[in-house]
Amino acid sequence: MSRPRVVSIRRSRDIGVLGLPPSPPEVAPDAPVAEHVRAAIDRRLRVIVEREPGVRRGKDPEDLHKMRVAVRRLRAMLRAARPLLEGSEHKELRDDLKMVGHVLGPVRDMDVLLAHLDQQELPRAERLALEALMGDIEAERTSARRRIVALFDSKRYHKLLRRLAAFRPSSTSDSSVLIPLVDKQFSKLASAVEDAGDDPEDDVLHALRIKGKRLRYTAELAKPVAGKPVRTLIKATKAFQDVLGDHQDACVAEDRIRELLAARERVDIDMAFAAGRLVEREHFRRAEKRAEWRAAWAEVQARAL
Repeated sequence: MSRPRVVSIRRSRDIGVLGLPPSPPEVAPDAPVAEHVRAAIDRRLRVIVEREPGVRRGKDPEDLHKMRVAVRRLRAMLRAARPLLEGSEHKELRDDLKMVGHVLGPVRDMDVLLAHLDQQELPRAERLALEALMGDIEAERTSARRRIVALFDSKRYHKLLRRLAAFRPSSTSDSSVLIPLVDKQFSKLASAVEDAGDDPEDDVLHALRIKGKRLRYTAELAKPVAGKPVRTLIKATKAFQDVLGDHQDACVAEDRIRELLAARERVDIDMAFAAGRLVEREHFRRAEKRAEWRAAWAEVQARAL
């Protein structure tokens, strides 16, 4: 008996292999929840499939960024909708999407760090020393990219794509329950902000950013139902995310520079000076964003449904 053939999804036209229609489905605002969830899955899955060839090539970091965001949105949407969905398949899908996110994440984080370091203006000697540090990151990135390609070639990944394409959510709820879902995520974020206090630790701000993402992605599910009020909430939440995202990027950059320096057997004066300058700049960037996040949160509050 011959084994079933595993189809490799490498080009955007291969969405047909997955059984997706040529265009994303249009869903009426008053359609059942299950249809809204299915349409959201369809949109995100197309991004994943269409960006895969670019991620394999690794030439444009934007391909990886778009794919990673699509994976996160899918997972967050399924998480938010879980009280409304019947069965357990959505839990298994979330688990597999989490695995994909963990593989994509390190390369994306290094892309962000490399792009930021490349923009730094330093004297020539220190610039050359910085390039040595960037070379260390590039070596790590190469290893992490191999794990991405191995994931794309794995049976588990192809099975996940097929399961997402075939998944037909079951729910007895109508679209009117989507707004309470958004309210619930907003309440969780508001409570976390209140608990954070006046001067939260860096990891607390990172946790607030994650809760902000969950609010935003849940609101995107409800966008066809509520229209402009939800769109303005999404815009404010994105700005809130961006501030805290820049803060987190600065924290990560500062820590990584220290780690790279500590890992080297030999550090000359130029490299030490370059690293010191960069750490100082990241520390300043972190303080700047820390001073902005409360105002960004006030905008989200003002757009609450």
